[in-house]
Amino acid sequence: MTTITVAKGDGIGPEIMDATLKIILAAGARIEIEEITVGEAVYLAGNTAGITPEAWEAIRRNKIFLKAPITTPQGGGYKSLNVTTRKFLGLYSNVRPCISLHPFVSTKHPAMDLVIVRENEEDLYAGIEHQQTDEVVQCLKLISRPGCEKIIRYAFEYARQQGRKKVTCFTKDNIMKQTDGLFHRVFDEIATEYPDIENEHWIIDIGAAKLADTPQVFDVLVMPNLYGDVLSDVAAQIAGSVGLAGSANIGEECAMFEAIHGSAPRRAGQNMANPSGLLQGAIMMLNHISQTDIAEKVQNAWLKTIEDGIHTYDIFKEGTSKVQVGTSEFADAVIANIGKKPSKLKPVAYTKNVTITLPRYKRKPQAKKELIGVDVFVHWDGSDPNELAQQVQKLDAQDISLRMITNRGIKVWPNGFKETFCTDHWRCRFQHKSGQVIDKAVVVRLLSKCLEENIDAIKTENLYAFDGKPGFSLGQGQ
Repeated sequence: MTTITVAKGDGIGPEIMDATLKIILAAGARIEIEEITVGEAVYLAGNTAGITPEAWEAIRRNKIFLKAPITTPQGGGYKSLNVTTRKFLGLYSNVRPCISLHPFVSTKHPAMDLVIVRENEEDLYAGIEHQQTDEVVQCLKLISRPGCEKIIRYAFEYARQQGRKKVTCFTKDNIMKQTDGLFHRVFDEIATEYPDIENEHWIIDIGAAKLADTPQVFDVLVMPNLYGDVLSDVAAQIAGSVGLAGSANIGEECAMFEAIHGSAPRRAGQNMANPSGLLQGAIMMLNHISQTDIAEKVQNAWLKTIEDGIHTYDIFKEGTSKVQVGTSEFADAVIANIGKKPSKLKPVAYTKNVTITLPRYKRKPQAKKELIGVDVFVHWDGSDPNELAQQVQKLDAQDISLRMITNRGIKVWPNGFKETFCTDHWRCRFQHKSGQVIDKAVVVRLLSKCLEENIDAIKTENLYAFDGKPGFSLGQGQ
């Protein structure tokens, strides 16, 4: 018997959670339920995290969390509980299977059967944002080697465990050479450890186009957080419906299971919502806790129900569907099919799940780190980069000088184009005239001179070389 933490959420959450629990308990799930309240009610009670300390205790104690969708109130500085939960509990891997149910659910891709493994803790979802000037805000994209190694190794281990043949990596490292470049490099490193599994890399834009057009060529896909969030919804939709997809969020100690759709408050309380997405999350949960016998019975009963044409409004289609039902009636239909298997859709036959255990991250020897320059970001409301350069060159010292000014990443000085549109946010790059290493005291002196010259320096970014290799990007056009 396994105790799980359950949150019924907001909007349609309580209805689809009741339906899901009714189904898995009818199938014999060996679980005890500890219910907590999270989401909108907690937010509006003044807790900007949307979760109480007592709820955290229950989740951490039980390790397994089945969560219905929640509503995050607009405005007020409320943070996404999904993101918070994933990061606090170290749920680094988001696993989203996307499979066609053709011909019973409409899709243009009847042979589609893939899994997206999404990094779940970092990237732009670190949520570190600042307003820099009147016209410019920034969001920091954080990619770490440990984060890359964990998610990529998990993807290969998952593929091996599930008998899948290929792992594909999506990045945009032709543009983001440092962040996405690291993800791609780690992918190539780890792929060599799995010679039995085919590997490939796609640039995210053409990869996304290929996914939308020919998803059957993919098997397991692994990618950074933002791309994975977007493309897992795309994949679920082209497979048939976002409402049919569930996801697992896996960490070293805890795991969370959920539907990938939102709380749909407009459909709340109408007995209309499709519980399939949350049910799929619950099936993944049952596999995770080694109740694969129950997971298999539930999945086959669900497939039989879909095959029988018993559909909720969101997937109902004249000529294919036979009867349109509500949330509770759909649950009853699945329960009636427990012990049965589909005849046209492929029935599942799960082997006893073996928990994927990754080796602990081993920190590599520290590289030789040398300071070779500094970017000083300046708030200036002028429009002529040459005029700004004249002011900023007053900061030049014997050992360091202005080498470049960019605006929104594009080089505007020296030899900029008058056609380039500029905002009030300027990056001024200083480096040693001979490319030598500098001292951090130089940065302090630069900032002091900014005060003297009334130059509004809003932030600095040190430019380092690691083992002699620059750890920063050039300006566009440099």
